[in-house]
Amino acid sequence: MNATANQVRIAITEDGKLAELFVEAPEKERLVGDIYMGKVARVMPGIKAAFIDIGLRQDAFLHFSDIGSTLDEYSELLGEEPDIDTQEESEEELVSVAAPSPTPGAVAQQETPTQAARERPGREPRGRGRDRLEHPEKHLQSGQDIIVQVTKEPVGKKGVRVTSEVSLPGRFLVLLPFDGKVGVSKRIGNFREKRRLRKLVRSILPDGFGAIIRTVAEGKDEPTLKNDLDQLIGTWREIEKTVKTEKAPALIYKDMTTTSSVIRDLFSNDVERVTVDSKRLYREIRAYINLTSPSLVDKVELYKGKEPIFDVFGVEKEIATAMSRKVWQKSGGYIIIEQTEAMVVVDVNSGRYAAKKEQELNSLQTNLEASREIVRQIRLRDIGGLIVIDFIDLDDERNKKKVYDELRKEFRKDRAKVTVLPMTEFGLVQITRQRIRQSVLHSFTEPCPACAGTGLVQSKSTIISHIERWIKRFKSETKEFRLILKVHPTIASHLSEGRLSRLRKMMVKYFVLIKLEADTALAVDEFKFISKKQNKDVTNQYNS
Repeated sequence: MNATANQVRIAITEDGKLAELFVEAPEKERLVGDIYMGKVARVMPGIKAAFIDIGLRQDAFLHFSDIGSTLDEYSELLGEEPDIDTQEESEEELVSVAAPSPTPGAVAQQETPTQAARERPGREPRGRGRDRLEHPEKHLQSGQDIIVQVTKEPVGKKGVRVTSEVSLPGRFLVLLPFDGKVGVSKRIGNFREKRRLRKLVRSILPDGFGAIIRTVAEGKDEPTLKNDLDQLIGTWREIEKTVKTEKAPALIYKDMTTTSSVIRDLFSNDVERVTVDSKRLYREIRAYINLTSPSLVDKVELYKGKEPIFDVFGVEKEIATAMSRKVWQKSGGYIIIEQTEAMVVVDVNSGRYAAKKEQELNSLQTNLEASREIVRQIRLRDIGGLIVIDFIDLDDERNKKKVYDELRKEFRKDRAKVTVLPMTEFGLVQITRQRIRQSVLHSFTEPCPACAGTGLVQSKSTIISHIERWIKRFKSETKEFRLILKVHPTIASHLSEGRLSRLRKMMVKYFVLIKLEADTALAVDEFKFISKKQNKDVTNQYNS
């Protein structure tokens, strides 16, 4: 963990290599986990969704699949009568919210409040889990108050995504208000331990509440779990009080910062150590771990070296790679990662790879090496949504399967839900990865003011053509003939090159006197015309 006055960066390394990166900055405030009392702005059955005003710049997106059967209980909390009575449901066996897709190759790893395994215990209050209202649109009306929780950060022009299924994550448990279920993380493999934890948590849960038992709860005793549960219930009681006094739209619960949530969710026995270069953060983390997991407190250490902490662990160089479009492989091959509006496209190239071996084997080795690096880069950059990889062509179906299996094996390290489809006949592999927040690239960068994020600017000849068309329009509508032209220095140089310069040719052609001025404040493809007669900027007046 590296803390500065404006930013906290958290790097997770695996086998000495950077695997994940989190950035906490004032302008990139974390929203996932926050609970709002919102107001239904629009219900749109056509797209099976509603838009909720929660007080942010853009309305939140609530898909009908994210409306659980406990919506009526939340309506009662808000003092509203439910529209439709839901029926008591029969007992069910253990279910998993993160159930893998029926598509071959689905990989579901991440344990979060909405993804852990849950159980339907018999003779307990109605629960939610994956239970859905039959006709959600009948329960929602414009102007209606609703309690929602943010599940995804805003991406691009899209607002946050929310759910009506509220949950409160703690260190060992996730509290589910208005729910009778007790679920256990799939990562706890011991059946007896699962049964012990489930029985223990059921015995301490108050009526009307459910819980998910997190992986780090394995081996913990009753006082430890009860202490965590009491804190969560206390937080929920405060939320209930806030709901009674606030007016929608309003924030009624703020989840932990990125730093605190990473420690809460990821710090377990699997972690070798946590190294922090800030005394304040070091004290805060130790105090929190002392309360929740005293046995892990010795794994937290304060970095006192003079060299920057990220330089010592080789993290800074790998962050620079994460910002790069091209990533080189040890063998000499390389991958290109391109972000588009609809998807992320990855291209695999053999590059300098020695072609001494036969082509098929050579291509297979390049693809296998690229598979490992691509998965690492996807995790490191936190790329979500649709990803398409263009591998080097392979003829043998067995080799195609080897690449597919390698991708699936590497994605098992990923906590996000991932679905990988087999390689197509064109050598393409399609992947979908759970998107919760914007990619790391957005935390370090912003769109270029010159190219607006496209990576391209107009050519010099195109800009000069625009200038000429402007002069033509100007002369067709006015009798003025004296102008000042302001352009970027590179364009000014291009216009004035040679004895019979491009600018001089335009002046003769259109019978106009132009004084050329270089202006570094202008973008390369930007120009300004000042009328000497009017002594004002007339650029927009004669633009197309």
